[in-house]
Amino acid sequence: MARGTLHVLLVSAKGLHDADVLGKMDPYAILICRNQEKKSSTASGAGSEPEWNETFVFTVSDSVTNLTIKLFDKDTFSSDDFVGEAKIPLDPVFVEGSIPSTIYNVVKDQEYCGQIKVGLTFTPVENRSLEFGEEEFGGWKQSSFQ
Repeated sequence: MARGTLHVLLVSAKGLHDADVLGKMDPYAILICRNQEKKSSTASGAGSEPEWNETFVFTVSDSVTNLTIKLFDKDTFSSDDFVGEAKIPLDPVFVEGSIPSTIYNVVKDQEYCGQIKVGLTFTPVENRSLEFGEEEFGGWKQSSFQ
């Protein structure tokens, strides 16, 4: 079980299927790691090739297996359009510690609709209870009142 901090560098996307009929898309991303959710800035007018270069930090404390990135097109006068999503497996970054910026497919309804570029870094939390025995911490088991 991985425990620690996951740093996600959301770099860019390209080849996204344009959700706007008139004008260019204003894409943004929602990053989801288990029950934590973060939102990127909106790349106004960037169309199908947005660049963010934003870093997001997640605390990993249970058996998280994927990072999901959902892409949307911000609309002013109607609800935002869902563009697609990428599911990124986290096991490689838990093993390696760092995955350089890598391209992942964005899909919608099981169809390819672009790419997203993401870098990952994982910093594990040291588990002190495995490094030191209880007796080294002291505490009530070693204290005696006589």
